[in-house]
Amino acid sequence: MRRRFVILGNPENRRVTLFQEALARQQLPSAQVVSWLQFLTEATLPFGSEPAFVRVDSFGENFAVQRLLLERGGVPEARTLEERHGEVVEPAKAHEGFRSALQQLEALFAKAPEWDVLNVPSEIDELFDKRRTSRRFRDAGIPVPEVMEDAPLDASALLDACRRRGWDEAFVKLSSGSSASCLAHVELGKTGVLVRTSLEWDAPRWFNNLKVRHLRRASEIDRALGFILSQGAHVERGVPKARLGDAFFDLRVLCIAHEPRFVVVRQNVLPITNLHLGGFRGDLAALKEKVSADAWEAAMETCRKVARLYRSLHIGIDLMFEPDFQAHRVLEANAFGDLLPNLSLDGLDVWEWQLREALRSQSGGS
Repeated sequence: MRRRFVILGNPENRRVTLFQEALARQQLPSAQVVSWLQFLTEATLPFGSEPAFVRVDSFGENFAVQRLLLERGGVPEARTLEERHGEVVEPAKAHEGFRSALQQLEALFAKAPEWDVLNVPSEIDELFDKRRTSRRFRDAGIPVPEVMEDAPLDASALLDACRRRGWDEAFVKLSSGSSASCLAHVELGKTGVLVRTSLEWDAPRWFNNLKVRHLRRASEIDRALGFILSQGAHVERGVPKARLGDAFFDLRVLCIAHEPRFVVVRQNVLPITNLHLGGFRGDLAALKEKVSADAWEAAMETCRKVARLYRSLHIGIDLMFEPDFQAHRVLEANAFGDLLPNLSLDGLDVWEWQLREALRSQSGGS
């Protein structure tokens, strides 16, 4: 008897609906959906006692859930907050609330060995800390950008530290961020400092903007960098990316069952390649013409090494090639990195591939 599927997610979110559509295409019963709101507010959860595959999906894009995580993280006034689209509210404390929820999930799953958990909560926790993953990858011999350990909390001190190291570029990232939330790309030129960022200050609040802003004034730079640093930052050297045509690129590589299955080329005229920040999908076939077979296989083997560090069914890996199209580095890894619609491999999309591999694991890989 095939196991049922259970999803912990936001029912209205396309992450959940796309997974349900994949189940229907494979003529499998719809998954039971337990909402994040339900999980965070109810003492007893209706996961059921029967064997199941349990998929933990993103909590994002639901303000009611965000408020509850903020409350868990130590923001007592969270429930009275008004929703303002794109507002950045206490990200460090929101992350602590999310970590608390993951710890609760880990304890819950430990009591239910009949559940096959497809996304391990403790691994989600690690993957949401760019500092931890960068150190782990480096220690495992995986190529990553050089990191500034113990980055200062002061923006001016950070810029001075970059100059002392001879860094012309740096990325300052919210350690617990995703989707380029609270991201800054710093260029230290002879004529001054340029910061590109998704952050926008609209006093007295911060917002994530879908248009990358360019900051040159010292006061604006200090404010933006100071905020990211205050919330827990991962600071890494900006390694020049290869270009495909007129645009920089990097890759989102989705590993399923520890194998790289889907690759998306993300391009932009800016070094920030996120698709929702003005980026666009590039031509994978054109890229493979530029990269030697050995260099490509080496990059995919690196992705395998990253994926094998974890038990979770899937992991999204951001990987870049340097301008010689030979050397590569892992920029980060994503617990919820499978939102890649309109892709297919062997007639299956990314969610159907996950279903196939989950069911294969149940039957012992046959």
